[in-house]
Amino acid sequence: MNPSSSSRSRRSAALVVGALITVAATGCGGESTDRRSADGPEKLTVVLEWSPNTNHSGVYLAQAEGWYAEAGLDVEIIEPGDSGSLQLLGAGRADVAFTVQEELVPARAEGVPVVGLAAVIEHNTSSLLSLASDGIDRPRALEGKRYGGFGGQLEEALVEAMVTCDGGDPSEVSYTEVGEADYRLGLTRDQYDAVWIFDAWDGIRLGEIDDLDTETIPFIEHDDCIPDWYTPMIASSEKIIERRGDALRDFMEVTARGYREAMADPGASADALLDAVPELDRDLVERSSEYLATRYAEDPAAWGRMTTERWEGFVEFLVEAELITEPIAVDEAFTNRFLPRE
Repeated sequence: MNPSSSSRSRRSAALVVGALITVAATGCGGESTDRRSADGPEKLTVVLEWSPNTNHSGVYLAQAEGWYAEAGLDVEIIEPGDSGSLQLLGAGRADVAFTVQEELVPARAEGVPVVGLAAVIEHNTSSLLSLASDGIDRPRALEGKRYGGFGGQLEEALVEAMVTCDGGDPSEVSYTEVGEADYRLGLTRDQYDAVWIFDAWDGIRLGEIDDLDTETIPFIEHDDCIPDWYTPMIASSEKIIERRGDALRDFMEVTARGYREAMADPGASADALLDAVPELDRDLVERSSEYLATRYAEDPAAWGRMTTERWEGFVEFLVEAELITEPIAVDEAFTNRFLPRE
């Protein structure tokens, strides 16, 4: 995996939505039909939002244990390549997609009929990370500093909101577009001062494995200023829900089992991911699996469940930041009905 590959989900949602508008115009979903043969399993293609990592451990564990096959499913896991996962979902090249709420909401706002099915991680595990020597221990300490990111509007809106809420002047923060950079090199070479990282991957890699002396500002500690949203999440399309609802329900039941087992036995989930993708760093995967075991869900039995309140809060933030023009109907943008009942 690219050292900073988790940064892909922070690219401007407009890039993804622009590619999806054409798909929506042709009737999102391509040729999505029932693919269960009379004497064989039903095939489902699952597209990741990026390279395989511990966000996907529940699916890899369920696959390794044979639970999908037991449920009559033939599950194929693919990577998105140069396309976004929602684009492949919309084009009918996948039935289920890992994605992030910051991409799904703008897509829905443009009329793309994609629907969230489950929150992979219950609460946001993103942070702003910097070298401890820079003294960025709170949002207003970003004044006079350089934020290095993808150049997306959401990034700036979040940083501005946190700095303002902490009594700082967001106009004193400068922004440097760095794309898919190696954050360790960028920080240690003083190319920028702070970056947005996912604690379960780059946070562990930079702070524990690379042994950098770092400071983090967890987003979840500032949910009085910015929303807590679902990233990553699992989604499908309205057409697939309508035509293949039974298969989706079977898939989500097994997937929920996979994540519950990943919570109970992070070593097993790490082994399943490493067996499937042996080029991953074992130390990083094992540490990340331990970290996420307590964060996929507070209550394992309720893994994946999303709330209307959280959806509405995130949509409201996007509207206020002018990232979408008007609120979407959140009751149409997500559903919990394919998850196992508690």
